[in-house]
Amino acid sequence: MSYTPVLRKLYNEQAIPELVKTRGYKNRHEIPKLVKIVLNSGIDAEADKNQIADVQKDLALIAGQKPVLAKAKKAVSNFKLKQGQIVGCHVNLRGNQMWEFFYRLVAVALPTIRDFRGVSPKLDGQGNYNLGISDFTIFPEIVEHKKGMGLDITIVTSAETDDEGRELLKLLGMPFRRIDPADSARGKGAHKPAPAPVEVPSASTEAAAAAPSSSAEPSADKAAAPAA
Repeated sequence: MSYTPVLRKLYNEQAIPELVKTRGYKNRHEIPKLVKIVLNSGIDAEADKNQIADVQKDLALIAGQKPVLAKAKKAVSNFKLKQGQIVGCHVNLRGNQMWEFFYRLVAVALPTIRDFRGVSPKLDGQGNYNLGISDFTIFPEIVEHKKGMGLDITIVTSAETDDEGRELLKLLGMPFRRIDPADSARGKGAHKPAPAPVEVPSASTEAAAAAPSSSAEPSADKAAAPAA
């Protein structure tokens, strides 16, 4: 009996029917799905062999497979970078390992962040999602790490639009940050017109209004007085 990850089972039993219901897909191949997840971690140019080995080991524990070291293609003197120097490591996850990592990311790692209020709902314009983590010690596989390293996560989907990709990831448990509809409308330029300011008359204005005007018409008594 083949093993099926929990999240993949949820995708087949709940996410697919919901997407077909909301989007009205006629063909099963139109339904968006996860294609791969890419993990990338940079390594300091001044890092020694032991530090490089630690980062590679930690990323292997998180991903479940050995990462590939990335080397500089050309030298940059301003950054003390030599050609062929190791600058990072990355790994591509597909199949069951991809589903297992995504499940641990949304169910275990992200909720352990202090004061976590959700991730940004913005995608890259092609249905893919990029997430940056400042310290990958939030994963339970990392027991001790000498120096906190960042982790870049790219979730590649088959969705053609950001809305489809966002709905797919939301159904799979991605904790997107809630956005106030009024704030999103203002972000698109739909500003409400500001009310006209109310002018409060000052004391000098009130006194001038109460005083008789110099151009006022003469009273009836003055008009009836005989001329000298």
